[in-house]
Amino acid sequence: MTAGAELFRRNGYTGTGLKQIVTAANAPFGSLYHFFPGGKEQLGEEVIRHSGMLYAELFDIFITPAEDVVSGIEAAFAAAAVTLRETDYADACPIATIALEVASTSEPLRQATADVFSHWIAKGTEAFQRFGLPEDNARKLTVAVITSLEGAFVLSRSLRDTEPLAVAGEAAAATARHLMKAPDAK
Repeated sequence: MTAGAELFRRNGYTGTGLKQIVTAANAPFGSLYHFFPGGKEQLGEEVIRHSGMLYAELFDIFITPAEDVVSGIEAAFAAAAVTLRETDYADACPIATIALEVASTSEPLRQATADVFSHWIAKGTEAFQRFGLPEDNARKLTVAVITSLEGAFVLSRSLRDTEPLAVAGEAAAATARHLMKAPDAK
């Protein structure tokens, strides 16, 4: 599954063939259908769910230990920019990449990406509530951060420039500042 995740992240779902996956995994071709009788679609679904849970941990890495919401958001966007530069703009979010490709063509994969995004929203909402944001504002901030980050990945990869990540990070931080000053925030 690790080989599939790596290839899907770099090449997308449609740009990754089964032969590539088994070759990268150093596995016999028949083993793919042994473990994933539903073929590439089943493998894709499991990769999405597994990778999605790993990416959700980024809230624990950047937001939870942060001194404040804004510094956590700034650190997350800065780290994303570093990753893109260090990987020559190849490593971005595999969930968004696959979601864009398959949302209209594969219901199991669309549902898997929707489940992952829903999990991220719940995880982020919980993380931002720890800083005193009420649930509805924490959810709004989480959606703003995720959409800003995913959109910035698309632009950054296309432009081969991290400026979109910097701008999106600033916008997400400004949203956090605004919501933290709201009357119902602690």
